[in-house]
Amino acid sequence: MARVFENYNRRISTGILNDVISKALLMKEPPVVSNRRLKVYYVTQTGVRPPTFIFFVNDPALLHFSYMRYLENQLRASFDFEGTGIKMEFRERKES
Repeated sequence: MARVFENYNRRISTGILNDVISKALLMKEPPVVSNRRLKVYYVTQTGVRPPTFIFFVNDPALLHFSYMRYLENQLRASFDFEGTGIKMEFRERKES
């Protein structure tokens, strides 16, 4: 039970998160939708209880639910989130 609580409160640095997601993207590219491919620019953790991650992408509409599940499984495998839920939000990166 203590381990699940520890997982529920786990915080991961943005740099390490981006390394893991970059490797996941190289292992399995996002599918092409209407001649466009999802691009993940970066990901950051915005909260704990439950761990919450925001992915900044080119167009969230290009994200297929199976690819979202793949990314969640990569996070779980890399950071041991056993026994806790993970919230993931995909936002369009605004041009500056």
